[in-house]
Amino acid sequence: MNKISLRRAPLALAVMALLGASSAAFAQAGVSSRALDSTAPPTTRAALAKAEPVLAKHAMVVSAQHLASEVGVQILKDGGNAIDAAVAVGYALAVVHPCCGNIGGGGFMMVHLADGKNLFLDFREKAPGKASPTMFQDDNGTVIKPRSTQTYQAVGIPGTVMGLEAARVKYGTMSRKQLMQPAIDLARKGYELQQGDINILHTRSDDFAKHPNVAKIFLNNGKPYQVGDTLKQPQLAKTLSLIEKDGPKAFYRGPIAHQLVMASIEHGGLLSMQDFADYSVQWDEPVSCKYRDYTIVSTPPPSSGGVTVCETLQILDPYPLEKWGYGSVQSVHTIAEAERRAFADRNTYLGDPAFVKNPIATLLSADHAEALRSTIEDDKATPSSEIKGNLATDEGQHTTHFSIVDAKGNAVSVTFTINYLFGIGQIAGDTGFFLNNEMDDFTSKPGVPNSFGLVQGKANQIEPGKRPLSSMSPTLVMRDGKLWMVTGSPGGSTIITTVLQSFLNVAAFGMNMQQSVNAPRMHMQWLPDVIMTEPGLLTPAVKAQLEDMGHHFHERSSWGADEAILINPQTGMLEGANDRRRPSGLAAGY
Repeated sequence: MNKISLRRAPLALAVMALLGASSAAFAQAGVSSRALDSTAPPTTRAALAKAEPVLAKHAMVVSAQHLASEVGVQILKDGGNAIDAAVAVGYALAVVHPCCGNIGGGGFMMVHLADGKNLFLDFREKAPGKASPTMFQDDNGTVIKPRSTQTYQAVGIPGTVMGLEAARVKYGTMSRKQLMQPAIDLARKGYELQQGDINILHTRSDDFAKHPNVAKIFLNNGKPYQVGDTLKQPQLAKTLSLIEKDGPKAFYRGPIAHQLVMASIEHGGLLSMQDFADYSVQWDEPVSCKYRDYTIVSTPPPSSGGVTVCETLQILDPYPLEKWGYGSVQSVHTIAEAERRAFADRNTYLGDPAFVKNPIATLLSADHAEALRSTIEDDKATPSSEIKGNLATDEGQHTTHFSIVDAKGNAVSVTFTINYLFGIGQIAGDTGFFLNNEMDDFTSKPGVPNSFGLVQGKANQIEPGKRPLSSMSPTLVMRDGKLWMVTGSPGGSTIITTVLQSFLNVAAFGMNMQQSVNAPRMHMQWLPDVIMTEPGLLTPAVKAQLEDMGHHFHERSSWGADEAILINPQTGMLEGANDRRRPSGLAAGY
């Protein structure tokens, strides 16, 4: 392999990348406008050409909100490890990034220990015991979309509190009080809102006004908050204090669960105290695969991310992406065709392993990759209608990601979510946190797209106690047996392709970590049969050639928010990169 992974991207690449910057809100055909990040800060050619990561010698934290990153760095300076910092950052994000950071949702954690061991922690939400496969359909079998996105029926049993505690108990070194106090203080004392915070809050201001208990917190005397205002959340501070004192018991068997269940009953939801008592998290083996001299370590089902990223890379492995270059006709064509095929398998076969037998070994086999590769034509797009899940005849920015590396070589990659920005937009009683609408990630009806336009099958149908299939893909990359990259992103189904490109932009196209997460992206998810692109990825000439080959494009101004760290094997320095699409985020280290 041409070892260009640590070279800086040439100026021409950076100039192309800068064109993706935009501060406009966007809408994607077939996908909810709330499904993807809505803003990206403006930039200039000079600024992007000079884009450099933040460097640190010992440790690094990168998250979508600067105060949460600062909390994590302080925990590391105080002697905590990466797992301690992850718990503290997770709770801090629940306060300062309430759209997405959460205790009302769930997620996945990838852990790399200094001794080389890699682990996966699943704290994804579960369906309530009263859930059923047809619960979002009317008597005629028609899907009633608001049921799965705007009502209490959309709420899955949250997993974040139990997940963060499970990580702390197993691998952390500090007390729950030490790790939660920064979040409690931020909620009680408040924090000053920056433009990036305001951009997100304003997306749901009208919805906040519909619910007095929400408006009391997230509107300022009935009006949207503005830059420089202070947001205080005393009710959330009380809830966090209960968790700090009694741990998961307070959330799953105590007063917090009681408020959630009472509110659910009042609003026609399905939650019960038994659902909370029965909830559990699970440690599991990650999915791993090879791409050249890299080993990708990522999330197994109920995440679809690790399998789909790996399957795409297996297909791409023999192609000379380095020679073709970023944004070229051949690289865009080939990556899109690989994604098209991997997503067809993803949407057909993957689901919660407690309910579905996931054919991971087959999907990631060399024979399967070769079979799919053999169907890719060099000069012609394959219509998605001709692509099927082929093992037999027979899946925003409402999410957030953070990456951490400590001084001892431990690393944590976490993506957690409440699905839509601010979930269902409702808060139970005076608990102070938003509830997820994660039930929309299930297949409401086979063949009917969800909010991300994903057309999924029966493997992901709704069943009591089942975890919905997720695109969340917190990922680690190893090189020569050593940790090389920590990456991940929000963005619904675009998470998978964002993570893929954050890796390829460095490993194949020679960008540094900051240029990689800033660069314009592309996304192909099988159905709908369209490649979504950010401005600046394609020159007019390249786009015209690709259209002549049969590709269809839809341009969006921005999506995703990759928060990544690269460990430079030549200098030993940590290179942290906060995505330009999250202007309130921060890469910080020491």
